Amino acid sequence: MSTNDHVTPAQAAHAHPNPSVTGDGHSHGTRKTYLTGFALSVILTAIPFWLVMGNVIADSMITTLVIMAFGVAQILVHMIYFLHMNTRSEGGWTMMAAIFTIIVVVIALSGSLWVMYHLNTNMMPGHNMDPVNLM
Repeated sequence: MSTNDHVTPAQAAHAHPNPSVTGDGHSHGTRKTYLTGFALSVILTAIPFWLVMGNVIADSMITTLVIMAFGVAQILVHMIYFLHMNTRSEGGWTMMAAIFTIIVVVIALSGSLWVMYHLNTNMMPGHNMDPVNLM
């Protein structure tokens, strides 16, 4: 037995009734919140997969925007259910960090899509990928 196995009466009196909450008031989640987050993550992954593989939306630009929206929802689910971010923890600084992260991710995603679109339209403009002309 180590010294950490013994709980004094004073420590027992100050113990939090919910074991998923630490002494500083931060929640570490419960089995129900983790399962909810997992279910939402699976759903938010399966729907975009189905949209692409089933060719449900004919316009590729709309499909891209819908998938990006599902990606943002996936990020929010992970931040809330797995990273336990809320406005109360650490005086709101975690939420400020999350907002900054979201802004950086939006800039990176939109910039990447912009670059890929322009590379696709501007690279080798005379190149024809028709299978009949390749033979």
